[in-house]
Amino acid sequence: MTVETTTGSGAGTVEPGRVRQMWHLLEPLHALHYYAPEAFEEAAALGYDVTERWPSYFAWRAAALGPVGAERVASAFYSFSPDKVARHVPAAWEIAAPADVLAARLRAVDRAYRALLGPEVLTSPALAEAAALARRAAEAADTAGRPLAAAHAALPWSHVPHLALWQAATLLREHRGDGHLVALMAAGLDPVESLVSFAAVGAAAEETFAGRGWSEEQWRAARDRLATRGLVHPDGTATDAGRALRAEVERRTDELAAAPWAALGPEATGRLADLLGGPWLAVIGSGLLPAENTLGIGKV
Repeated sequence: MTVETTTGSGAGTVEPGRVRQMWHLLEPLHALHYYAPEAFEEAAALGYDVTERWPSYFAWRAAALGPVGAERVASAFYSFSPDKVARHVPAAWEIAAPADVLAARLRAVDRAYRALLGPEVLTSPALAEAAALARRAAEAADTAGRPLAAAHAALPWSHVPHLALWQAATLLREHRGDGHLVALMAAGLDPVESLVSFAAVGAAAEETFAGRGWSEEQWRAARDRLATRGLVHPDGTATDAGRALRAEVERRTDELAAAPWAALGPEATGRLADLLGGPWLAVIGSGLLPAENTLGIGKV
């Protein structure tokens, strides 16, 4: 099966497996800045509490939206408890303005990439080629109805290849994420149900989702609602119907994320996949990213 799509850059087809592969390759390159020590140092310099990662996480990820309030951020992030969002937003902008956060974010990525990949990789023609290809894909992303993707698409591009690569990875992952929320809502899964149903299919242990801020009572209530729909068993594991619904969510998410890769074309997309292998291995091998994540990479 292929996904056919038409964008402003033309029409093309792309295999769903390739769409998912590109997400798996680019997500760690993006997510590094939430965990790298250089990012915590930059956050601390701005004045954020770095004894846990959430104050800087909300600042880093929401800054592209501007000095927005908790409701806007909770809507865009979707799976976070609104109460947890409200603990960090808009307080984040009282510590540092979004523009200052965005500048510090690029400094953090620059330092982290330099420490992890080294000058030989960062100045290589291969890295420059990867950045150019990733940027072409990112610039083909349709941002209508995708608030986080649109916010990142409006930011100026860095002329430094490894920073442009990170910016492209970030725009593409937020483009995919915005589409994923569409798929969840089409499946009738509210924010907490989206997590409970994902845990039910074994994407990650329930404890892994605790950082999203939902109480045990809210989690149980969501599980009860899903059970009423025949989507989970009493023990919280997914029924066949629950697994089918989550598979449809993933299929639709891949479909909604396909346009940038169709625009780039199969040959160039395959070339980018090859070029990303080395940096991907370096990030995964760094040990900085958690072994189990809330995205279900490697499990769904």
